Amino acid sequence: MQRDYDLFVIGGGSGGVRCARIAAQYGARVAIAEEYRWGGTCVIRGCVPKKLMVYASEVRQAVADARGFGWTIGEATFDWPTFLAAKDQEIARLSGIYGELLRKAGAKVLDGRAVVRGPNTVELNGQTITAERIVIATGGTPSWPNDIADGWISSNEVFHLPTLPNRIAIYGGGYVAVEFAHIFAGMGAAVDIIHRDTRALRGFDDEVREHVMLGLARAGITVHAGRTVAANRTGANGSGRVLVLDDGSEIACDVALAATGRAPATAALGLDTAGVAVTPRGAVIVDDYSRTNVPSIFAIGDVTDRVTLTPVAIREGHALADTLFGNKPTMVHHTGIATAVFTQAPVGVVGLSEAAAVAAGHDVQVFRSTFRPMRNAFVGRDDKTFMKLVIDRATRKVLGVHMVGADAPEIIQMAAIAVTMGATKDDFDRTVAVHPTAAEEFVLMRG
Repeated sequence: MQRDYDLFVIGGGSGGVRCARIAAQYGARVAIAEEYRWGGTCVIRGCVPKKLMVYASEVRQAVADARGFGWTIGEATFDWPTFLAAKDQEIARLSGIYGELLRKAGAKVLDGRAVVRGPNTVELNGQTITAERIVIATGGTPSWPNDIADGWISSNEVFHLPTLPNRIAIYGGGYVAVEFAHIFAGMGAAVDIIHRDTRALRGFDDEVREHVMLGLARAGITVHAGRTVAANRTGANGSGRVLVLDDGSEIACDVALAATGRAPATAALGLDTAGVAVTPRGAVIVDDYSRTNVPSIFAIGDVTDRVTLTPVAIREGHALADTLFGNKPTMVHHTGIATAVFTQAPVGVVGLSEAAAVAAGHDVQVFRSTFRPMRNAFVGRDDKTFMKLVIDRATRKVLGVHMVGADAPEIIQMAAIAVTMGATKDDFDRTVAVHPTAAEEFVLMRG
């Protein structure tokens, strides 16, 4: 029997939109449904608005540096409502572009919450729709601290605060937590960050983590390391929050932000109706081609809990469309993926940390450099840049590249090409430096 569509995508985020668009360009009959706004986490409540906030928060330091370079600048003030309005306008523009790209490709764009009702059936706004194949691309949703879920906002709500808090407390030690700590500190708020580990950014190279901790302190952020939150109660006179830590100490704040991770958004999606297997966390289990245990149902992006990064979701969506409709079976390799953390200064990494390389059995040789960049030295700022290469001693292959410093995300994107191609330390050594730059240090490190 002929079904309504060849492909039905549930979720209008980066991965789902790419999959639907490419499949439609191949000539498939495609429909895609989104219950909120087109663009998903990245465009609406993640990468894009957060990066705009990073830009806004960096101005304070830029003004201070400008004075060091001889500019006469009066007192600078920041207006949160003005920024919010401009941010919302940009997000609306980008969200509209996503929908328009889908329509131009020939996909049917549907608004509403789609629920799986069987291997080839979904329900949307009370209507039953059939499809040869269904793709789950619903992304992730914020998770909350155990046992104290009340009194928090998440990274969803933080973009819509009506006023800039005078003091904000952030619970978590991952990239979302440390990025927002720097953002609000740069905008003039007093910031406390609480995390259970001794250092933030678990999973990153230990030396990178140490430099990030130093950066938090330099930014005036109060760090409560090795601590957990035991209670979150309403503040005095019924306003604000008071966080009680496990050592009995208290933090009074206007806003308490929970940045304790995200979970796959599969609740009430109807996957059990179709017999789709999920992990205890709710992640859809897939193989290297994004296939679930149900032959007609696939899943891509954060909902699979593989590598929860927007470019990975996009790659998975494109690969799935190529596989299903382009006669180009394509796997996505989830190793050697570069990533960035937009702290101030930012982090850029690709490949293995030193500890991971040792654990993988490599005889490791490490090259590192810590220096004060020319810009910082000139204006009297003590912030240092850190760079590190992790090398296999026998093959000289570059296993990992790590950086904390200005422009690290931009630099690491280019380093990722070299690492992906299997570059060796000798390849780095024979590359002529571009001077004066920070990036040149990667090709000048010697034992």
